[in-house]
Amino acid sequence: MTDLFWILISAMLVNNFTLVLFLGLCPFMGVSGRVSTALRMGGANIFVLTITSVVASFLNAFVLPYAPYLRLISFIVVIASLVQIVETVIKKVSPALFRELGIFLPLITTNCAILGLAIFQTNRGYGFLEGLFFAVGAGLGLTLALVLMASIREQTELADVPAMARGMGLVLILAGSLSLAFMGFAGLFSS
Repeated sequence: MTDLFWILISAMLVNNFTLVLFLGLCPFMGVSGRVSTALRMGGANIFVLTITSVVASFLNAFVLPYAPYLRLISFIVVIASLVQIVETVIKKVSPALFRELGIFLPLITTNCAILGLAIFQTNRGYGFLEGLFFAVGAGLGLTLALVLMASIREQTELADVPAMARGMGLVLILAGSLSLAFMGFAGLFSS
């Protein structure tokens, strides 16, 4: 059980997909303007990451040993299908959220964090349970990064920021600072 805990913590903090491995930067930069939007995008990512992990475990156990050349294409098909399902559900359940997330919702399909999860899980030899904890940890880490960035960006809207540093310049400075802070977790645990 402690191994599962460390897999979760490692994926969330030490090897944070966004702030340490620099995967999933598109939604990180684009949807981190408001905390509420960041939380919802994080939830969508957690869902897609978790289901991707379950399907990747199934593929690794039953399909890919017999056809390893299908590994990458099968992961891409799974991710694209899951994102279409999430997009359809969000559009039906919450049209306001669908409009708020805009282009960034279908961009989960091309989010390299999702594909990275499937590949990392396979390369590390994680079974079903380890993969599930890895996916939840990665999703929580991505959500944490989104929420931290969104909360800082909301606060900087109230601050007197020099004109030269406003906009994307400030976002990049903040992202770099958050990344440096998360690099401090490197000594905690390595996997």
